[in-house]
Amino acid sequence: MAKAWVLHDIGDIRYEDVEIPEPGTGEVLLRVRAAGICGSDIPRIYDTGAHRMPLIPGHEFSAVVESVGESVPDTWTGKRVAVYPKIPCGKCSACLKGMSDMCGSYDYVGSRRDGAFAEYVTAPASNLLELPDNVSFEAAAMLEPMAVAANAVRTGLEFAGADTVEKLSVAVCGLGTIGMMVIMLLREMGCERIYAIGNKDTQKSRVMSLGISEDCFCSSRSENVPAWLKDKSGGGVDVYFECVGRNESVTYGLQCVSPGGKIILVGNPHSDMAFSRNEYWEILRKQLTLSGIWNSVFRQSVPAGGAADDWNYVLEKMGSGRITPERLISHRLKIKELEKGFRIMRDKTEDYCKVMMVQP
Repeated sequence: MAKAWVLHDIGDIRYEDVEIPEPGTGEVLLRVRAAGICGSDIPRIYDTGAHRMPLIPGHEFSAVVESVGESVPDTWTGKRVAVYPKIPCGKCSACLKGMSDMCGSYDYVGSRRDGAFAEYVTAPASNLLELPDNVSFEAAAMLEPMAVAANAVRTGLEFAGADTVEKLSVAVCGLGTIGMMVIMLLREMGCERIYAIGNKDTQKSRVMSLGISEDCFCSSRSENVPAWLKDKSGGGVDVYFECVGRNESVTYGLQCVSPGGKIILVGNPHSDMAFSRNEYWEILRKQLTLSGIWNSVFRQSVPAGGAADDWNYVLEKMGSGRITPERLISHRLKIKELEKGFRIMRDKTEDYCKVMMVQP
């Protein structure tokens, strides 16, 4: 037997004994070493429920391969790994086009099948990414949100069409984990004109620790967009990253972005989203491009001469020490303490950025 947090119904999550799962054909059994609580886990636990229940949540994690199932080379045993949680069907039109990150018939660790808020979990061997020795389990557990941020940045810069990152001006609205990671990646790439939009003094401190000047922080609680950020006579930013998922922050972006600019929608929606007539006119008159981001591109190995996917791209930067996402961890909890983390994030009783479950 092993321990896990099992979601039985909406709001009913229990720390209890479970059977150690058996890996199926093509799968491995993983001993979880670190698992982050994603912002999407909180509504899943307390508001909407999962696709099936009972279910063990948790999809941002790193682990050690404990054993392998049929058709999996035994060489995986004992490997330190990060795990891509999305399991594409391999048969739909998106998968057949090589766009498995957009598969509509997928399985998903932690939302459609049992996840990582547990001592053990299973996953396909094809979803494993072996870790270099100098990347910690805590850092590796942040590969999943970091890859989402990389997808957003890659999309934003592709749409921007600038020859170099240094030429761009960008704004990032929403300074939770993903927004901070977007800033981290932009800074590492050499982007110098970054404006950060948040709603807490602690967020201001965090972005300043990443090299953003105090003058480039704006409170989203302000009713008016600052003059230095608002589009006036060709001003405004080239790319606006919306990392909140609220109408207000999208509207803010419509005011911030320059003519011909790009808005990258990253935040999961908190409610229905809608444009007013004037906001729609703003999109038309400025000829703006809006692009949605969800998930990330994963390849277990990168072909010689091929472009790196989001996961290998981020892992290479972690291994070289060019980015250190573990600096965003605000809480480290043992597995039995994990409900404290759920409640902190639900009730906002403490300041937090990334809440992490760590296991010996």
